[in-house]
Order: sequence, then C-alpha cells, then structure tokens
Amino acid sequence: MMAQTGQSVCRNKRHSIMFYQMYELNHAAMAPMRAYADAMRLAFRNPANPMSHTPFGRSLAAGFEVFERTTRRYGKPEFGLNETSLNTGKVSVHEKVVWSRPFCNLIHFERSLPANHKPDPKILIVAPMSGHYATLLRGTVETLLPSAEVYITDWTDARMVPVSEGRFDLDDYIDYIISMLHALGPDTHVVAVCQPSVPVLAAVAVMEESGDTFAPSTMTLMGGPIDTRINPTGVNELAQAKPIEWFEDNVIMQVPWPLPGFSRSVYPGFLQLSGFMTMNLDRHMIAQKDFFMHLVKNDGDSAERHRDFYDEYLAVMDMTAEFYLQTVDTVFIKHSLPKGEMMHRGRKVDTKAIRNVALMTVEGENDDISGVGQTEAAQTICPNIPEDMRHHYVQPKVGHYGVFNGSRFRAEIAPRILDFARTHARGNKAKKAQPKVIEGGRSD
Repeated sequence: MMAQTGQSVCRNKRHSIMFYQMYELNHAAMAPMRAYADAMRLAFRNPANPMSHTPFGRSLAAGFEVFERTTRRYGKPEFGLNETSLNTGKVSVHEKVVWSRPFCNLIHFERSLPANHKPDPKILIVAPMSGHYATLLRGTVETLLPSAEVYITDWTDARMVPVSEGRFDLDDYIDYIISMLHALGPDTHVVAVCQPSVPVLAAVAVMEESGDTFAPSTMTLMGGPIDTRINPTGVNELAQAKPIEWFEDNVIMQVPWPLPGFSRSVYPGFLQLSGFMTMNLDRHMIAQKDFFMHLVKNDGDSAERHRDFYDEYLAVMDMTAEFYLQTVDTVFIKHSLPKGEMMHRGRKVDTKAIRNVALMTVEGENDDISGVGQTEAAQTICPNIPEDMRHHYVQPKVGHYGVFNGSRFRAEIAPRILDFARTHARGNKAKKAQPKVIEGGRSD
C-alpha cells in the first residue's frame, strides 16, 4: 500500500513537471498564429483598406485582436506614474530602487518637491506576493503620492531567479520586511494589502519584542487573512478542504529550461490565474464578448478600458514553492497567527508584544476573498496596543479590490490612512505614561 502511494506521488510530481513544460511548448507553438493574427488585425484596421470601414472588416479585426490577446503572455506592466499633483501644482515623479534582494526590489516614487515643501508621511506599501505584480497597486500608489513619500515592494517573478540565489519562504518574507524598515529608518508607516497582512503583523511583533527602534509608527492592514476561521470565503474553504500534501503534489511545478529559474520549484502564476478566472468565469466571458462588440462599434474608450484592466489582470508571476506551501499551511490550514502558534526562525511570534505601533484595519463590506472580520481579528490578537492607537474601518459597497483601488478608496479609505499616519507620527505623539499591560488582554 505504501509503495503504491509512493508511486502515485511520484507520478503526480512527474506530471506536474511536464505540465509546466507543455505550457511553455504550447505558448511557443502558438507564436506564429499570434503573429499572423496581429498582422491581420493591423491589415483590417488600416484606413487604406476599404474593408476597415465596414462592419465585416471591423468584425474580422476584432476577432483577430481577441485571439491574439487571449493567447499571448502578458509581461510585467509599468507603473507609469511620471507626475503627481501637489497643492502648488504638478511635479515629476521618478522610480528609484533604494533596496534590493534577489526576490524583491524596494521602489521609491521620488517626487521633485519644492524646497519649502513640508515633510510628508513616509509610507511603505507591502504589495501581495500572490500571483500578480506590484503594479496591481498602481492606483493605491497614485492616490497616496500627492500626500506621502511612497515606497512599494516590487516582488520578483520566481521563475526569473536562479536556483543559486537560494530559497525564499515565509520566514524570509518577514526578514525582508524588517530589513526594509531598517533601510527606511524611523517613523515609517507600513501598509499591507491583502496577503502580506500576516507577515507584516508578524514582522512588527518580532521587532517590538526585540525592542527594535526601527519598528514602524503605524501599520495599516487592508483586506488581509489574519484569521480565516472568521466568515470564511470560498478561497478559505478550498484551503481547508485539502491537506498540505495535496497542494504540494498538484500545484507545485519546476521551472523549465531555458528560463533563469530553471529547476526551481514554484507555484506557477498561470495556474493561479486559472483559479482566479474560474471563480468568475461568466464575468470574464461576458467581458470578452463586450470587448469584441466595442471594437466592432469603434467604441475606442470602452475597448481601451478593457485592455488596461486585462493587461494588468493577466500579467502573473510565479511564487517559490516553499513560500506558497508555508503560507497555505500557516495562514489557511493551521491558523497559526491568531492561535498564537506562528513561528519565525524557531521563535514564537508574540503579537501581545506590540505596544508602540498604532494599528489600523480596513475591510470591504462585499469582500469575497478576505471575509469581513478576518482583518479586524488583528485588533483582538494585539491586545496591548492602547485604544487611542487603534482604528477599524469597513468600507460599504466594495469588494476585495475596492479596498485598495477605485473611487471609494480614493474618497473614503486613502484619506483615513493618511490621517492615521499623521496622527500617530512619532513627532506628533505626546509623551504618555506607559500603560499597565494585562497579560492576554488589552491595556488599562
């Protein structure tokens, strides 16, 4: 029986390895057809072609474009934030890498500020490492830029990192955050969007317990899975339904040659994207149909909005197998952080040690990825943060992405984040007597 089980596992792993190779071969085999479709698209959209002015010609051009976009691989998008608006007018913005490791670059959106400009809050945005690039938070950065010095974690596609650079797991993720906070210096405000809420909270707990003077002034956790036992979503239930061995046997693959990360074990981005797509498959199919009709009707603005959204949505990256499996096991299966059982480098993560870092939690009323209450759980497991240094906000009528992007984020959530950062900046904090700490409970 054990021998049969072992053979089955080996077969699964061989199939997983071959699956990634077949994906790459299929993409390469489609290249001539994509090139042909793109050429035909251009031919039937050329004003010199009489058919481009007819519904039939536009239908052909639209069909070729839909085919080309459906079969292409989407590369890493650009942030494209070249300027921002201050009260005094527009200023230029330049991306600058201020910290770098094999699996991440820290980007500073450096503004060309006038000499008399007062210092703004220094905000570190920790982007999710969950399949999409950090550019998914372009709107988040753009909204905060007029009022803050903004930094963001630009995670690297694992398939582009050679095996010689070593592993990257959840412990490394926490270490990266701590190292970034050291690089940015005191009075930094950290904002974690979705998945990084757990490692950011753990990093702050580790820093507070060790008396690290570079612990941030505030941390804002947005739509994060702090305790997925609360109001579980479909994503949470899937993780709970399978043992960790199932994930290891079925979704972990090796990067094929000739990519730089050849033979590195990863959770492929294209596999995760297929999961995203199937969650709302009907919506995506309708969007493709609408895109086709917009092209036929020469509705350029609507077609461009479709391109912008899917250029970002379909650009995915691989995650290292060890990070993915450790995150699934720690966050979604064992619920280690809210249980007080999470470990970092062999030491228990004690969230009760957090006393000096102000905590803000933000949730979306209609979030179908991190249910309402999951992020707010951070308020409960950090009982020794004084009441006047904590805030929880639920944004009505938004889903997961509305928590960090869109009109309601710009109008309702971002101003609260900025106000919270200014209020609890170390330079603005009046000296207070240390509160009496209650073991296992909140301070008096």
